Amino acid sequence: MRILILGGTSFVGRAIADDALRSGAEVTLFTRGRTNPGLFPDAVHLVGDRDTGDYDALRGGSWDAVVDVTGYRPHQVDQAMDALGDRVGRYLFVSSHSVYEQEGLAPGSDESAPLRAPLREAAQLTDATYGRLKVACEDDVRARYGDRATIVRPGKVAGPHDDQRGLTYWARRAAQGGRIALPGRPEQPVQLVDVRDLARLVVRLVQDDRAGAFHAVGPAEPTTLGALIATCAEAAGIEAEVVPVPPESSPQMFFPLVRPEPTWTGQQRSAARARAAGLPATPLAVTAADVLAWDRERGEPPLGHGFTPEQEALALASVARSR
Repeated sequence: MRILILGGTSFVGRAIADDALRSGAEVTLFTRGRTNPGLFPDAVHLVGDRDTGDYDALRGGSWDAVVDVTGYRPHQVDQAMDALGDRVGRYLFVSSHSVYEQEGLAPGSDESAPLRAPLREAAQLTDATYGRLKVACEDDVRARYGDRATIVRPGKVAGPHDDQRGLTYWARRAAQGGRIALPGRPEQPVQLVDVRDLARLVVRLVQDDRAGAFHAVGPAEPTTLGALIATCAEAAGIEAEVVPVPPESSPQMFFPLVRPEPTWTGQQRSAARARAAGLPATPLAVTAADVLAWDRERGEPPLGHGFTPEQEALALASVARSR
């Protein structure tokens, strides 16, 4: 099978390319040639730039399927489809759970939940624009390819090479043990999908020539943020205690995996359709252990978010004083 991946050398795209090659597919990667250029010597590498509209490298050739990992704005997707035309069989677009309306969303919602209003242009990708732009991208893929369109909507993705750094922070912190400050509530639901499970689903969908929309979420058993941190500690063979601290003790608006309660239902989506289509279920403990091993191998560079040791000590001390 011939698979074209728009992207393919960074995190999600990297995992998809790896899985596709392992499955025996003939893989072509369309990238800028800047990120990890030495990866996947067995793949064909085409160079272009979606930001500038350079799709010349896609004007020739044909593929059984294209996997679009790097389409964030409708014009990027439209230009890719214009360049490819009918020289691809199936167009699989990697979307996001940000496409859904949050208000009134019920736990266990499936792929038929209401979507946000589409947005075709935005100066920046923000919480207010990202999901709406993805909705417009989905609409355009369906309009162009019809029953040859497939949409995959991942939740929070984690695993080795994680540039989103959510699970990486907690795996690294839990491995240090002791009292762990959590500027949120331990009972908050959390859905993480292992990037390798997401990749397997994507490749399976194009191999099976399957249309429709699919939630890529995990783990198989529902979990909470407190349980996730405990699992990370267990994976590291360390004892740890999760200590809730006031949200205002966080040094920033964003904190890894912590979400306000009104959005908790967005962490409780149904994966039934994707499971039936072949989404695996890597245990969270395995994902945590693999992330920790990868993080240590690369030297544990600064993550750029979460508590510093000094900030965490102050947060924990403030809780102790209030008791």
